[in-house]
Amino acid sequence: MSFDGDPILAAAFWTGIAALLLTLLLGLQIVRLRIGLRASERRKARTLARWRPLLNAAIVGDIPQQLPPLRGAERLHFIKLWVHLQASLRGDAGAALNAIACRLGLDGEARAMLGRRARTERLLAALMLGHLGDRQAWPQLLRLAGMDDPTLSLTALWALVRIDPQAAAEYLTPLFIEREDWAMSHVAGILQQAGTPVAAVLAGMLPRLNAQRLPRALRIAEALRIELPAESLAAALASGEVAIVTAALRIVNTPLLQAQVRTLLSDEDWQVRVQAAKALGRIGERGDVERLVAMLADREWWVRYRAAQALVELPWLKRADLDALHATLDDRYAADMLAQVMAEQDALAEETETA
Repeated sequence: MSFDGDPILAAAFWTGIAALLLTLLLGLQIVRLRIGLRASERRKARTLARWRPLLNAAIVGDIPQQLPPLRGAERLHFIKLWVHLQASLRGDAGAALNAIACRLGLDGEARAMLGRRARTERLLAALMLGHLGDRQAWPQLLRLAGMDDPTLSLTALWALVRIDPQAAAEYLTPLFIEREDWAMSHVAGILQQAGTPVAAVLAGMLPRLNAQRLPRALRIAEALRIELPAESLAAALASGEVAIVTAALRIVNTPLLQAQVRTLLSDEDWQVRVQAAKALGRIGERGDVERLVAMLADREWWVRYRAAQALVELPWLKRADLDALHATLDDRYAADMLAQVMAEQDALAEETETA
């Protein structure tokens, strides 16, 4: 084909040819991927059809004496199914699944998967080893827990807690306090299974923590409903740091700290007053009703709201007592706030009765 020496036409022609070839290659690649995906789906369906009935039977106690061989192409699909079933079980119900996995040699396979590059395989391996309680995987899981990838590291930490709650609490609690990038909901979910050892570790750490780390430690205690020693909370309440004081007030649950909480009702910072009102609602005495009533006239809306909630939730103030108290309020803002919270309580009670 001649272009009569015109370089522009030649360039356009060969560019079109190259674009056509690339389009054909892209089409072939898409076809190849679709074929591979369908083949993978067929393998998955065969694996589930073969192993799901056996695993379901094992869960209810019908464990076969002999297991069929687990083919190489089935392993990843089997592990996904196994992990899914384990996640739906509680208590010792997963022991039969653990026995089957070990008989198939998947504990060793999972440890090998931890060292592979594929992220999905490492996640599945960590989940499987956690359910198995595999102590041999401890060093590998520790390395995985130190990675920057939040999902991988948190999954490894979950597995460590499942394997050895006491050892994990000693290692993980300082780590969770240090890593502000880990969501508190995830931290609480992981540490929940190690609540008792974590409480002991936290109680020992609190006196040594600096002002930057102490609030997060107290939030962990709150998320896990851990009761910390009164002396540790007293020191936090006396720190003068708003973040520390508010975090400590959120978990105060002992009458031993009544005097300190009452002092904080008049703190300059409104956030402290909010939490102090809530705390006094939990640990206060009958004489504290007047203090909470006085807070109904606070200049900050949230302080008034939390004080009203604390009054309504006091076990010795019945509805007739609250009505009588409301009738004595001269401050319009105080009266409106108490009326609002009482109405909210009535609506909640009606909802509960309807449900």
